[in-house]
Amino acid sequence: MSRIEHLFARLSLALLWLLTGVVSLTAGQSIGVEVLTAAGVDRTLIVPLIWAGSLLDLALGLWLLSGWALRLCCALQLGVVISYSILLSLLAPAFWLHPFGPLSKNLPILVLIWLLLRDHDKRTELT
Repeated sequence: MSRIEHLFARLSLALLWLLTGVVSLTAGQSIGVEVLTAAGVDRTLIVPLIWAGSLLDLALGLWLLSGWALRLCCALQLGVVISYSILLSLLAPAFWLHPFGPLSKNLPILVLIWLLLRDHDKRTELT
């Protein structure tokens, strides 16, 4: 991966994490509430769980923008995407068939994160 491709990969993933974090707290919060309610999660835990996931997403996006410790950031991203995918597969398996791909999109995202991890030594600053 070239330096510019590495930078674009980092920026696109950062944007994805940041948008996911913001949307989960705003327009998409009702979807999170619906999924967690249907899964039988205690009502008092639903909003804190949504906030925790959103803050994690925002933190990953900001971490990617910083360029600091990218190998660790990528490893954590892989773990988070795999964990989210497993949890959502258990709670709402129909999301695998959803036309907007809330689960199936995670497969190419995992590949992109892996490519960044593989090429971590070609770190590209934002400036």
